[in-house]
Order: sequence, then structure tokens, then C-alpha cells
Amino acid sequence: MNDSTALIARLKRIATTGLPSQRDGRAVEAWMTEGMAKAQLHEIFASVDDSASAAGFAVATTLAARAVPLLWLRTEASERQGGQLHANGLVEMGLDVSSLVLALVDDEASLLRTAADAARCQGLGTLVIESWGRAASIDLTATRRLMLAAETSGVTILSLRIDAAPVPSAAATRWQVTSCRSQPLDADAPGKPAFDIELLRRRGGQAGLRWRVEWNRDAYDFEQALPQPDIETGIDTAPLSGAGIPMVADRAAADDASPSVRRTG
Repeated sequence: MNDSTALIARLKRIATTGLPSQRDGRAVEAWMTEGMAKAQLHEIFASVDDSASAAGFAVATTLAARAVPLLWLRTEASERQGGQLHANGLVEMGLDVSSLVLALVDDEASLLRTAADAARCQGLGTLVIESWGRAASIDLTATRRLMLAAETSGVTILSLRIDAAPVPSAAATRWQVTSCRSQPLDADAPGKPAFDIELLRRRGGQAGLRWRVEWNRDAYDFEQALPQPDIETGIDTAPLSGAGIPMVADRAAADDASPSVRRTG
């Protein structure tokens, strides 16, 4: 029985018995030091303004899990909207860019077809599927197929949803990412990348939790961030969009940007 036949047979079983009951048995904060639970599908949501932070969070959780090599799938439209992935920014996050493969596809249909094939590749550590807007084809059926492929192959799948509203899916977890103001280092040097993270859904576990964290590229883990009071009011500041995450080249100047990670074929 080949992989496709086995997958179809399992989908038929799920149609009558429901989704698999696999859940993350780790402590709810385990993602901070161990990354996302492996062999599962996870969703990461962010606004357009926080798209770079969401990309940085995806890279950071991949590194925390030691789940490389990393295959990043995006459409040509996503690249036009979000800008090219920025090699210098990836390195600053701690990623060895030789462990990253970026693939650009024509459209959403091609994105899902390629993702389905890649998700079955056992030599892959993490698969990032980047989509912008509603992306109606990334529905319950599509995410069920991706989850089943992840459970079979051991690949961790991160569905990076920019400017999209959550809809029913088979994802094990769902996250909302917003950037935060970083804690300045000595001599007012730029601080570590900072994120405001909300756990919107966790299969079989507690959700509705929120953390403010900084990424430690040397330890490959997240640390709790200290609140940053406003100088004038003394009140903890709200998240600051785009702070400290040099993940993409400027969209308006993408053609003239410094070295960026590009397609491989």
C-alpha cells in the first residue's frame, strides 16, 4: 500500500470516527524551551503589520525544537505583499540559512499541493506554509490531510496565516502573534526580538493564555520579558508593531534589498 492509498484509507476512517486524539502532553509553557509539539500541525495568526513578527516566531519555535531542515512555502503573491525573506534577519534569529529551503509557487492551489507532498517527507524537520488573506482552500479538510501527514512523517507543520480570521481546522494549536517593545541592552543597543503571544486553541488542553517573551538566540529559547513602562506615564506600554524583528526586506524596496533568501528551482 503506497502513501497515498494509506492516507485515503485513514481519511475515510476519520470521516466516520472523528479526528485522532493525539495531544501535547507537555506543560503548557513547554513551547518556550522546546518549540511546538513535533509531528503536528500548528497555526500562527498575525495582522499585516505584525507579519514579520509572525515569521520570526515561526523561525524561533523551529530553532527551539531543533526541528531543521526547514522548508518554507509561499506564493508569488505572498512575496509581493510581505517582501522577501531577509537572510541577515534569519541569521540574527540564529538560523543557519543553509538549513532553509524557500519555495515559491504560483497560487494557493499549488501551495496546498506542494505542502501535501512536503509534509510526507520524513527527512524534513519543519514545514512552514505561508498564506495571506482568507485563503479559503486552507479549510478543515485540507488541515486534516496535513495533520495526518505530519503524524505519519514526524514533520512539524506551521501554517503561517497573515491577515486571516481563524476558522475551524484540525490544527493542534492556534497562536496569535504581536510584536512588543524590546528591553534595551547596555549602551542602548537594540534589544532581543520580543513578542506578545496568545494561545488561542490547544487540543485537549488549556487555551486563552498569554505571554510576553524575548527570543534568546544563544540559548535557542524564549524568556519572559519584563514590562516596559512608558517614560512619561509609567504605564506598561502596548505592543509596538514591528519592533526588533528584521525578518523581511521593505516591501517597497524589495528589489534593492540586501541579500535575501530566494527560491530554489
